[in-house]
Amino acid sequence: MHYRRIILLFVLITLPPPLLAGEDTECQYHMVVWNTRTRSSSPPIEVRKPYAALTSEERDPASGCSVCERDQVEIKLPGLKPFKVCHVFAERVRETLEKLLAQGEPITEVEAYRVVRSRGALNERGERTGFSNHSFGIAIDINPQQNGLYHRCVHFGPHCQLVRGGPWRPGQPGSLTAESRVVQAFKGIGLQWGGEIAGKQKDFMHFSPTGY
Repeated sequence: MHYRRIILLFVLITLPPPLLAGEDTECQYHMVVWNTRTRSSSPPIEVRKPYAALTSEERDPASGCSVCERDQVEIKLPGLKPFKVCHVFAERVRETLEKLLAQGEPITEVEAYRVVRSRGALNERGERTGFSNHSFGIAIDINPQQNGLYHRCVHFGPHCQLVRGGPWRPGQPGSLTAESRVVQAFKGIGLQWGGEIAGKQKDFMHFSPTGY
C-alpha cells in the first residue's frame, strides 16, 4: 500500500496542468497589490495573456505552478467554503483535510489560491512587487480567525503586531500549534507551518512548501 501511494504521488506531481499548455491556451487571473503605506490592497486587476507568454515571476520554479486560474483545482468539502489549490498539490491537500475532518478537527475555514503581490521590494508608491505563494496555489490558510498573521514578531509575545486574521491563543478550539494534529499532518505532505518561520513574521494560519 505504501509503495502504491508513492507511485500515486509521483503521478500527481508529474501530471500536466488540467489543460495542455500550448501557444493558444490562455492564462487568466485577477490580481491585487498590497500597499504598505495605506495598509490596503488595490482593486482586482484582470490579466489575460497566452499561457506560453508567462514570465518567470508568474510561475513557482520549484513546483511549476503558475498564477493562472487554469492551473488550479477547486476543492469542495462538507462544511467548508470551496477553495482552489494548484493541481500539483490538490489531491494531497484534499485527502489530508478529509482525514482531519473525519478525526473531528475543528477546521471551519480554508483559504488558498488568490493572486496578490504582497512580498518582495517596494515600488515608489509603497506597493509590494513580488507574488505570494498563495498566488501560485501552493499555500493554504487554516482557520484565519484563530491563527493570525503577526509582524514585528521574531519571538511571539505581547509586542507582536496582528495584521491579518484573529488573535492566536494556543489552546482555543481551531488554533494551531507545533504539536497539533493539523500541523503534523500538513508537514507530512511537505507543507511547512508559518508559525515556525524565522524572521519578523509569524503566520499561524499558513502552510506552504517553505512556510512563507
